[in-house]
Amino acid sequence: MEINDLIQKFSDSRENQQKAIFSTLFIAGNRLQTLFDHQIPDVTLKQFMLLSLVRQAPEPQTFTKLGELLGCSRQNVKKLAAALEKKGFVRIRQNPADIRAGQVCPTEKVEAYFQKEVSRYQRRLTDLFQAYSPEELALLFRLLMKLYAGIDYMEKELP
Repeated sequence: MEINDLIQKFSDSRENQQKAIFSTLFIAGNRLQTLFDHQIPDVTLKQFMLLSLVRQAPEPQTFTKLGELLGCSRQNVKKLAAALEKKGFVRIRQNPADIRAGQVCPTEKVEAYFQKEVSRYQRRLTDLFQAYSPEELALLFRLLMKLYAGIDYMEKELP
């Protein structure tokens, strides 16, 4: 079975298209993680994404908040942060406002790492989206942002 066979098979109805889109998101995520894990030095893609959030945050964020932003549990963030702390990228500390909550703080190594590796990461992103015209990329961006509305709706229905 080839991917083009699957595309053809699932293009005939809205229900099948929904199944194909959902499957594609899952499979594409796995494939991207594998690709970037092999091409980003020193950290996994998940660690890189956490570092990106920690770096961009105006102040240290809690495990819970970072989990919300990454779409994973606070326990997963805690594991990622612990691995990054061992590598010297972050420091984990208690939140001064709530001693039960851990915070992730960037070290100087984060900025140095991004200055060194951002061009490699940006080249890989450029390669990933090279087939898109500016209009197609803008449309894909808008459509993926709409997907968040569906995810938000589903999360609100959780018990």
